[in-house]
Amino acid sequence: MPREGLVTLAHVIYGLHAFSVLTGMLSPAMILTAFLTGWPSIIAVILNYVKRGEVRGTWLDSHFSWQIRTFWFALLWLAIGAVLFATVIGIPFAVVLWFATGIWVLYRIIRGWLALPSQKALPQ
Repeated sequence: MPREGLVTLAHVIYGLHAFSVLTGMLSPAMILTAFLTGWPSIIAVILNYVKRGEVRGTWLDSHFSWQIRTFWFALLWLAIGAVLFATVIGIPFAVVLWFATGIWVLYRIIRGWLALPSQKALPQ
């Protein structure tokens, strides 16, 4: 069973990621770029890595892994979109990919955060 402070930290990390997404929705920046380049998400991923050892072997470990994977896969899709964008013909595909990835990020934050209070592990 993880310490209560670590559960609170997981809430804070979801909140930091959500703040980045909200910034992307309320500004000209896209959700994806705000999520990956915004200081809240960068701080959140750093916190995930720093505290990951303390949640190892608990249901909370799945949340930390979920948050980390969300960040890195979003970065991967951003990079793939950048390669597509570099080719003139790939620009529409890049925009669609970035938009879809932004929705995926939003889904993962909501799903993870909603599972947290019920102490449910997330799929690995």
